[in-house]
Formats: sequence, structure tokens, C-alpha cells
Amino acid sequence: MDADLKSIAAARRMAESAFEAYKKFLGTDPAHVDAIVDAMARAIEPEAARLGQMAVDETGYGNAEDKRVKNLFNSLSVADYLRDITTLGMLWRDDATKIAAFGEPMGVVAALVPVTNPTSTIIFKVLSAIKAGNAIICAPHPRGVKCGMETVAIMARVAEQMGAPKGLIQCMDQVTIQGTAELMKHKRTSVVMATGGPAMVKAAYSSGKPTLAVGAGNVPCYVHKSKKDDLAEVAEMIVTSKCFDYGTACVSEQAVIADPEVARDLKHEMKLKGAYFCTPAEADRLAKVIFTGKQAMNPERVGQSPEALADAAGFSIPPRTRCLVSEESEIGWHRPLSAEKLNPVLAFYVAKSTDHGLELAQQIARFEGWGHSSVLHCDDPEIVAKYAKIPTGRVLVNTPGILGGMGYSTDLEPSFMLGTGTWSGSITSDNVTALHLINIKRVAYESRPWRDIYKEYGA
Repeated sequence: MDADLKSIAAARRMAESAFEAYKKFLGTDPAHVDAIVDAMARAIEPEAARLGQMAVDETGYGNAEDKRVKNLFNSLSVADYLRDITTLGMLWRDDATKIAAFGEPMGVVAALVPVTNPTSTIIFKVLSAIKAGNAIICAPHPRGVKCGMETVAIMARVAEQMGAPKGLIQCMDQVTIQGTAELMKHKRTSVVMATGGPAMVKAAYSSGKPTLAVGAGNVPCYVHKSKKDDLAEVAEMIVTSKCFDYGTACVSEQAVIADPEVARDLKHEMKLKGAYFCTPAEADRLAKVIFTGKQAMNPERVGQSPEALADAAGFSIPPRTRCLVSEESEIGWHRPLSAEKLNPVLAFYVAKSTDHGLELAQQIARFEGWGHSSVLHCDDPEIVAKYAKIPTGRVLVNTPGILGGMGYSTDLEPSFMLGTGTWSGSITSDNVTALHLINIKRVAYESRPWRDIYKEYGA
């Protein structure tokens, strides 16, 4: 049978069986649901390293140690957060207004999984969907099917041992674009959770189903002169965040903008932390390696080490280099490295003044990154207030982009799905959680005599 037909048939079977499992799961005591979620999270913990290695071996993206950390963040930090929130049953009541709110599941979740984070995203979405009482079908990228299947198998096996119905947690093993499209638009699918590139996000929103979709980010990182005494720590945060898992996270810094008073020293500190500043000729060759054309990132160069990128671009770098940096002065596709780069490569700008630095950050965010995230290193509250006008869903202050955005080093909701808002066509700018996967029913008693409307608005 044709691969597309096989994938479409599989999607239909899974949607029907997931719906049947959802109906059986409906009404499960919330305490039992929590126990299932905890058990799945505990089952992932000892497998985090193995799954991380599987992801690297299959996709060729990132590095196993950082993928292990991503898996653990979702099986520990996300699970801790879910344990403390209420998703099912009474959420709250207000005796004064005589209103109570109740959480109920949405149904069957179609979860699209990106190739850059093929195991950690599944862990996050499965835990969140089940916490909300739903069934879930994961649709991995074709390049991440094996590691995705294994991640789902671990979680599904434990859930079923805890009494969850078979079919509640599934993963497509035959994946094509047409099969994934069929899953999204199937009559049994209630909601789509989509993480990936612009084309995938557009397809998800075109499915005709309620959709939570998040897309690309071009994260500016502005370093204000008020941090002149902390540049070593600022440099460590920037380099660590950008090189984490070889830059596969959209929330990592993409462009550093430094005030003129601190630019030289920041550059020096970044070099000490493992940043290699390319010559103009090297940067131009690097751009041709990372991009194949306007708005066309080379998929073979995503999530590659600095050594692999430099080798492909035909130049050598010092041992233990952690990221590559291109000094830039312009923004736009005529300077490709000013765009989002899903690898350990940064653009570096020297602002003429604080106002110019703020403007450069705005331009970077608007160019290929509307709505996602921005980073600021600053100790001046007035500058923080000005910077917060940037069109991004998260403004992360004095913290690494990736750790702050995903809710580890900040008190944002722990999440591996960061909304980009209507700036870039998303329905939410939140850090998506299980609370986005429930319907909220309100029970409202009469609080004033209904006949009063005629007294108040009568002729």
C-alpha cells in the first residue's frame, strides 16, 4: 500500500480507538489521574539518558547530554507543577457571585512533535494531556519516529498498569504529511497541539480544529550598560543558553545587542566562555551553510556542533569552542545570520546608544520572531519597562533565555510549548500547560431578580 494511504489509515484507526479509550477514562477520579501522571513521570526518569541518546542517533540533531536534561525537566519539573494544579472537577467557587467553575476534558488530543525535541516534547504533551483527562495521539516527525515510539511506549505501558484504558496514549508509527493532516482533521480529534515550523503551524490552523500552535522565534538579547560589573555572568548565561543542545530551542538567544559602554568587555567575556567571533568572510560562508535561501534553513545543519558547522563552512576554530558569533550591523534577509538559527550561532550588534539598543531589539523581534521571547540583562527598572514594550510573549530579565522561557529559572509555568500570540498567528502567548487542554464549565445561580431588567431598562 502507498505510504500516504497507510499513514491515513493508521491515523483513522488511532483516532477511533483513542476516542473509545477517552470515553472509558472520562469520569476517572482526579486523584487517580494524578497517580497515573506521577507514575508516567517516574518511569521516564531512569530512561531519560537512553531516550536522549536515541533522539540524537535518529535525528542527528543536538547532543545526548542536553537532551537528557530536557527529558528530566519535563518528567520532574513539569510533573511537579502538574501535581499542584487542579484540572478536573471543581476549579473554584465564588459564594458572593454564586458561580462555580468545573474542569472537563476536551477529548482526543492530536500532538504534533518537532524533530528538534522528539522525546522531551512527547513527555510534556502526554503528561499535560492525561492530567487534563484527555486521550492523546502523538504524530512525530518522520525523522524521529523510533525515539518517539519508545517514549510513548514507556508512558503508555505504565498508564495501563495503573488502570488507564488501552489506546489512551498512542504514537503514529507510519508518518506522512497526509497522515498527520488526517489525524488533525478527523472527526474524533478534539484539539491539536502543534509545535514546529511555520508550514506546520499553518497546516495545524487549517485543519478546522481548535489548535494550540507555536512557531519560530528570533530572540533578541539586549545587554544594558547597567550590567558592566556582571559581564562575566551575563556572558556565561548567553553562551550556555545558546549552545544548549546545539541551539535547537526556539527560546534560546539569537542576537546579542550590547550598549557601547559594555560591548568590548562583553565580547571579551564571551570569548572566555567559549564563543568564537568569526571574521566577516567566515560569517558569510557560515550563512551559506546554515541557509539554502531566503527563509530556508538547511535542515542538515540544524542542531550541529560548532566544529561541524565550521568544518562545513571551511574554517577552523579553537578547541572547546561552544558557539560561533557573527558581528552584524544590519537586519534582514540580506544578512541571513540576523534571522533565527537553530544551531549554536549568534549575531552580535554594538548599539550606538541605549535608545538604539532598544530599537535594534525591536527590529530583531519583528524580523522572523514576532511574539516569541526576548531577553534583557539590565538593573535599571526604567529600561526594563521600556524594553517590555517589545512584541514578544515573554520578556526574560537577567536569566538565560532557554531556562527562563521554559519556566525553570523563572516562575513562568514549566512548559515545552511556548505560545507566540497573535503577533505570529498563534491563539495564545502563554506557556501552554494542562490548563489549556480543558473545557471550563461555569455553574451560575441567580444573583439578582431577573425581572429587575425591566425596571432598569424599561421605557
